[in-house]
Amino acid sequence: MSLHLSDITLTYPDGDSRLTALDHVSLHVPEGSLTAVVGPSGSGKSSLLAVAATLIAPDAGTVTVDGTPTTGMTRAELTALRRRTVGIVFQQPNLLPSLTAVEQLQVMARIDGRKPRGARERAMELLDTVGLADQAGRRPHQLSGGQRQRVNIARALMNDPTVLLVDEPTSALDHERGAAVVGLIARLTHARAVATVLVTHDRAHLASADRIAEVHDGRLRRTATVP
Repeated sequence: MSLHLSDITLTYPDGDSRLTALDHVSLHVPEGSLTAVVGPSGSGKSSLLAVAATLIAPDAGTVTVDGTPTTGMTRAELTALRRRTVGIVFQQPNLLPSLTAVEQLQVMARIDGRKPRGARERAMELLDTVGLADQAGRRPHQLSGGQRQRVNIARALMNDPTVLLVDEPTSALDHERGAAVVGLIARLTHARAVATVLVTHDRAHLASADRIAEVHDGRLRRTATVP
């Protein structure tokens, strides 16, 4: 139950040539661990996350999710893999304005074909886990920024993924709420034995990570264990 990127190279068209976004990057994220990916703007952090999520196919290299190499998979197979194995927490929660907090989670189960009654129980359990059981009936405009981000995290966990990919979850939050969100992600990672990658620009929250991977100019310069 882990995420493994092996010798990943990713390029984009740039006029008559190609721009290298990731240059022979390898990264292993064991289950139950949180790896924070840091680096300056444009260093390749978001590209790394997109490749790990199988949203973008690399030019070369292999992405292995939960023991399954994704090379050669069809679009339908990749979609099914993401739905059942990968949870994605986007930078902006992008909650549906007409749905309550519990309904935001239930939609994910419905997409996966789960029974409505069991889905509601699962959704309420997760909202309780992120401290929002008492907000289950509220819609996004009735929630604070930190609460919306916690709903976003709970939604990503709805289908019990083994890999969790988190993109800048604190960008719209103040330091205190940001620290609470990152701390929550770390606790859930350990409690649920998920392999988590957290892309962040805020080094103040790195103490919650198990390991830190530094990306510069598309290259993974260093991976260090947090003491």
